[in-house]
Amino acid sequence: MDSIDTELAARIRNDIIHGVYDEGARLSEATLCETHNVSRTPVRLALRILEREGLIFRGEGRGYRIQNPTIEDILQAIQVRGHLESLAARLMAQSPNKGDYLPKMANAIGTIEEYVSQGRLDEPAIKQMQAANEVFHTSILDACGNDYVRFTCSQISHLPMLAPGSMVFDRGVHETPEHLERGLFRLRLGNAQHQVIYDAIKSSDPVRAERMMSEHSHTMVEYIETFEKRDSQLTVSDLIAYSAADVGLPKN
Repeated sequence: MDSIDTELAARIRNDIIHGVYDEGARLSEATLCETHNVSRTPVRLALRILEREGLIFRGEGRGYRIQNPTIEDILQAIQVRGHLESLAARLMAQSPNKGDYLPKMANAIGTIEEYVSQGRLDEPAIKQMQAANEVFHTSILDACGNDYVRFTCSQISHLPMLAPGSMVFDRGVHETPEHLERGLFRLRLGNAQHQVIYDAIKSSDPVRAERMMSEHSHTMVEYIETFEKRDSQLTVSDLIAYSAADVGLPKN
């Protein structure tokens, strides 16, 4: 169970990312205590967590001010995570302990394939596929043997689309049969890349594993860039709506 300060940080983070606060707005400890019905100690600890994440900064004098993440921030963070996951795939392919994690990765690939073959993109199916996708990606981070790779990824996982195994879905996926098929095609492509990554790791081919993971990670960047072309006013909240991952945030 999360501590009070960690849970409080998640709630404040949720408000920041969803744009409840204006850029540069001052965070009042007293107001946060009253709003969340907690004492000053967990508030102060929560604010320190958010400061480390770059969502708030110390203003002049006492107190903190809001630093809302931008689309560009998320694009840059996804690029960083892509490089780290590519390194992790390379390291896992060279690890003598990779066999301990391969069955979980194979099961994750099979779960996604099952739902895609059924043509299902309803909420239960999406949740199961996202969970399987998380297992696939976290297995690589866990098995790579470099604790700093996993740690660094965790430092940016609070951002939309940066949680382990985040999946992106067009909000109009159920509007027409064409939209549904496009969504299923993207899932088939992503899971086919999973299979190539899995095969490369299993066969101890670090170069191929790294290259395919890099290509796989870049597809999310391309998808966000597509959104930007559709709507120049795209917001971070829009990206949250496109993402199937909960990113650890409580619901509004």
